[in-house]
Amino acid sequence: MADSRQGSLTGLTDQEAKDFHGIFMSSFIIFTVIAVIAHFLAWQWRPWLPGASGYASIVHDAKDVAMAYIAVALNA
Repeated sequence: MADSRQGSLTGLTDQEAKDFHGIFMSSFIIFTVIAVIAHFLAWQWRPWLPGASGYASIVHDAKDVAMAYIAVALNA
């Protein structure tokens, strides 16, 4: 069961390891850029830290949305 490949512990040749590393790094950078953009857009949509009125404004807004939904559902 001797393997004819000589190289690293992974069994990849130097060229295969370099190719894999290049694909891995490209994928990682693309994923990181997409994640940063998604976090920025989520922050713009709804900041994670409360404003001057604290989290009470978030709860108040959620109650308003729920009441509007209930009103629409009851009228349908």
